[in-house]
Amino acid sequence: MTLPTLTVSKFGGTSVADHPAMLRCAQIIKNDSSNRVVVVSASAGVTNFLVRLAQADVSATEQAEIIEQIRQIQYRITAQLEQESELNATVEQLLEELAAYAEAQALNHSSRIADSILAFGEQLSSRLFVQVLNSIGVNAQYFDVRQVMKTNDLFGKAVVNIEKLKVQCNTLLKDKLADCVIVTQGFIGQNDAEQTTTLGRGGSDYSAALLAEALDANSLAIWTDVVGIFTTDPRITDQARSIKEISFGEAAEMATFGAKILHPATLIPAMRQNIPVFVGSSKEPEKGGTLIQKSVESAPTYRAIALRREQTLVTVRSPAMLHASGFLAKVFAVLAKHELSVDLITTSEISVAMTFDNPTGSTQALLNSTVVQELEQLCEVSVEHGLSLVAVVGNKIHKTNGVGTSIFDALSGVNVRMICHGASEHNLCFLVNENQANEAVEKLHTSLFA
Repeated sequence: MTLPTLTVSKFGGTSVADHPAMLRCAQIIKNDSSNRVVVVSASAGVTNFLVRLAQADVSATEQAEIIEQIRQIQYRITAQLEQESELNATVEQLLEELAAYAEAQALNHSSRIADSILAFGEQLSSRLFVQVLNSIGVNAQYFDVRQVMKTNDLFGKAVVNIEKLKVQCNTLLKDKLADCVIVTQGFIGQNDAEQTTTLGRGGSDYSAALLAEALDANSLAIWTDVVGIFTTDPRITDQARSIKEISFGEAAEMATFGAKILHPATLIPAMRQNIPVFVGSSKEPEKGGTLIQKSVESAPTYRAIALRREQTLVTVRSPAMLHASGFLAKVFAVLAKHELSVDLITTSEISVAMTFDNPTGSTQALLNSTVVQELEQLCEVSVEHGLSLVAVVGNKIHKTNGVGTSIFDALSGVNVRMICHGASEHNLCFLVNENQANEAVEKLHTSLFA
């Protein structure tokens, strides 16, 4: 049997946080027969516990306390299901395995064991969600994504073998979809040695997108706790409004420059196969959401404003740059050696300014010590922290008259540190001091979207 349409649906941690939340998600699946593959994150809160458990300095007492916290999150869900005792036995089996990994990690810390620990959240939630679906009459079946999501050995940010994924999906998964809804996990994979790996930041959304691509799906639905993508973060201004449709290019810019609703990697498989992506709220599915696709009816100059905090600006200066070749190559060789990725760059005759994203603090630590010392062998170096990146996202911004005037007139009183414009038709971005970031976004939104 060939399905007329196939949707891969992904539910985030808040969407599977407890039984009422899972029940809402299950109803979404039941209401649309095209939903045949469901990808779930760990229940809200569980991943944070697992992250702590994967660290090196966790005592046996703390390990037991963490595992008990995870147990209670899952038990509050199983208590609402007819198969409670059977599910609790499954939970206990998984928690016993988790305890063994935690003990091993405390004795001999490794990224390989850390990945095995971090993967338990999705293994637990996916098993429970199967039974929630069954409880409302949906024929659902558990599937271990590690059978198809084959990766390399880069623990913590494993790279998926896309060709193997497609072959495995065709062999092990595709034929099941006509008879039942498949529930599987985001974020996790498996290397050739059958060791568990994780895909890193944004891994669950990315997993869903990869599965949609491999299965030739007609659409991908990302269900979260907000009603689609907004013109800016609603926590900054109550004037923010949801966007009904947006192009792949615009959405990619928004994700890259700080919009938390999507990770940039999520869109890559969808763009390759031209799979529309829907983003909506599992709490309020009746309110619709945002459709991301290749072509959209409306392509306004200004679509949204994104904000990314914790940015570092590094400026290198040297008179030797003037009319010289090879200077930038030496600078970037130092950065490459330390696996630092430059976001934005601007140049003058004798200086280069570069921005770095600093989500974990590791980049800041490097730029405060080792990297600066090496760069100072080549040139004068200055480092500034406490900055935020503001990106105005839209269409043909680099060709539209008056864009600069509209944007910077609105920013009266805000100190702009660096401007990057022209490299993309979809954005104009700049740095501001962190303490002026919200003000900058609010002023721009009032001016551009009033």
